[in-house]
Amino acid sequence: MANKKSIAFAVAKILSEEGANLFFSVQSEVHRAKVQELFPGRAVYLCDVAIDEQVKALAMQLKNDVKEVHGMLHSIAFANLKDGIRPFHETSWEDFSQASQISLYSLVALSRHLKDVFHPSASVVALSISNTRATNYGYLGPIKAALESSVAFLSKSFSTFSEVRFNALCAGPLKTSASAGIPGYVKNYLFAEKLTLRKRALTTEEVANAAVFLLSERSSGITASSMMIDAGMSANYFDEAVVEKSTL
Repeated sequence: MANKKSIAFAVAKILSEEGANLFFSVQSEVHRAKVQELFPGRAVYLCDVAIDEQVKALAMQLKNDVKEVHGMLHSIAFANLKDGIRPFHETSWEDFSQASQISLYSLVALSRHLKDVFHPSASVVALSISNTRATNYGYLGPIKAALESSVAFLSKSFSTFSEVRFNALCAGPLKTSASAGIPGYVKNYLFAEKLTLRKRALTTEEVANAAVFLLSERSSGITASSMMIDAGMSANYFDEAVVEKSTL
């Protein structure tokens, strides 16, 4: 959770208002201080998901402190963009593997270590992206695609001993602090707004509402799925007004 603009904050705010017993996991003391300021009195654990021992330690702490977890929001992504966006074929193994471990494998690792802490019908929601395949999203695009595939395999795997559900929430372009750091993102965001059926951009709150639904028992029949939330953008790539302007 970076700040009040993040999807994680919006989800936590709704859950808190609904009376949920929230806890947070962050990478550093700096992030811990931010979350404690936003949600005073809530438990905030330290865990670098790139270090397996810390993921194990988090599971042990939760087992002692909260006994049972009914839902988990996976809101973690990282890519090394210090050199800007390069053509996908120039992606280095070091960058790809690091981003995969943090953005993708962390879901598998957390799920494995929390297996005995999850309620038998818990819900896990992973935040992904819409199917736009924007070039400036770089190598995180295929990694997020793998994240979506993994929720199906986790659902299958866990179904042998529980009813724990795994789903991905695939959101269109949003105004978040994380997206602001992507080169050229603002233009993509404005373009995407023109492609929505309502001609109004998707909001963080709308994505958060969908995440809360997937975390709740009201979505008990949904698992191993990827839910698109993009205000109809993916059905409107050939918007007449946009096509007309681009072909003048």
